[in-house]
Amino acid sequence: MPRPSRPASPLRHPARAAQPEAPANAVPGEKLHKMLAAAGLGSRRDMEELIASGRLTINGKPAQVGDRVTSTDTVRLDGRPVRLPWKAQMPRVMIYHKQEGEIVSKDDPQGRPSVFNRLPRLKGARWISVGRLDFNTEGLMVFTTSGELANRLAHPRYEVEREYAVRVLGELTREQMDALVHGVELEDGLANVETIAPASADTDSVNRWYHLVIREGRNREVRRIFEALGLTVSRLIRVRFGPIPMPPKLKRGMQMELSEAEVTKLLEWAELKVPRGTGRARSGGKVGDPGHGTKPYRRRMADSKPER
Repeated sequence: MPRPSRPASPLRHPARAAQPEAPANAVPGEKLHKMLAAAGLGSRRDMEELIASGRLTINGKPAQVGDRVTSTDTVRLDGRPVRLPWKAQMPRVMIYHKQEGEIVSKDDPQGRPSVFNRLPRLKGARWISVGRLDFNTEGLMVFTTSGELANRLAHPRYEVEREYAVRVLGELTREQMDALVHGVELEDGLANVETIAPASADTDSVNRWYHLVIREGRNREVRRIFEALGLTVSRLIRVRFGPIPMPPKLKRGMQMELSEAEVTKLLEWAELKVPRGTGRARSGGKVGDPGHGTKPYRRRMADSKPER
């Protein structure tokens, strides 16, 4: 299958949530769930659930959600010490071309192939998936050792773009494209695509490729939006996540680690603090302009400035 060309899509920084001013009597230390996420144990949300499970202690006492820690505190998980990164370290970022028939989970009762089995093992940290793809969807997956970066890319409030190539039976009408961008009602609320454009000029095939952008990551969202209009998606490929496009040379089942320079650019795009350290990854992917192509059908004009 020829690789569909991607439409132009202005790159925007993730929306920034309002930050309250620090009170004069600010409590010292950092939130425990934030430090655990920075240590690469999982996302902030995962760490809050871990704390609530009762498996963590601070100086021998059970940890509670909302607790703060300092560099002098001893944190243990299941009785084992947890090394918290008080000195900032450069996170690692891996991109992977997920294949159909793989799950984005470390545990599966059915024993199906997992994307995590394709990633290199880490010592003292773990890979955190930035969002998910369902069992029958292929394309770009992003993994990182930084829970903070994973949260900034995947949390719905930041509205980070996800771009997909989608194949459907027949050509979409103007009315259907209008419905897609203005929103259709799903069981979990209104959903819409940000932009959509034909990805191929091939008029001989009954199947047509389109490229679309969404800003959410709800379960099977793209497929469900099309199903709500009576359309069947026969193939779905994620080709970009935020500022990270899937390189053409990244074939199915292949992985590629971003270099320190590329991770730095990604952190700056996400408006996160950039640690200064020694990179260990080779140059591979490309963080930046998602590319140009057919002019997309838009719900509204995108602002190239960061949202506040």
